[in-house]
Amino acid sequence: MPVELYYYGESTDIIDDIVFEIELIKQIEINIDYILMLVNKYHDSHGEDKEVLITIRKAIDASPELRSKKQLIENFIMGINEVDDVLVEWQDYVVQQREHDLEVLIESERLKPDETRKFIENAFRDGEIKTTGTDIDKLLPPVYRFNRSNPTSNKTIF
Repeated sequence: MPVELYYYGESTDIIDDIVFEIELIKQIEINIDYILMLVNKYHDSHGEDKEVLITIRKAIDASPELRSKKQLIENFIMGINEVDDVLVEWQDYVVQQREHDLEVLIESERLKPDETRKFIENAFRDGEIKTTGTDIDKLLPPVYRFNRSNPTSNKTIF
């Protein structure tokens, strides 16, 4: 059944206009501010309003930029209790999580801590990770060419 608008004796099919408007609404970019506003709403309900959680999950899934941060956001939501300002808590949480993840990376890959921190700070500042040059080589632990079984050993096998 076509949707028609009647005015002054004429009828106009508006279905294409409605579809266009719906597509525009779908394309509205969901950003972290919107998510934090929903988190604040959830927090104000003392965790009772489960529909807000569903809305948050749907909003994250609908945003390509936020999908990669889904676990971070969900952990933040489950970890907050009595806070005055969700935005300040979020910023603190992100800084703490970043530091934790950096520590895990440095330890698991046996990277040089100072050089790695400087490299990561530069990457965030520049908005990209430089893969050319010798910057990455400065982070890596020494490589022993003759002993593949134990890279921390100083013995060479011939």
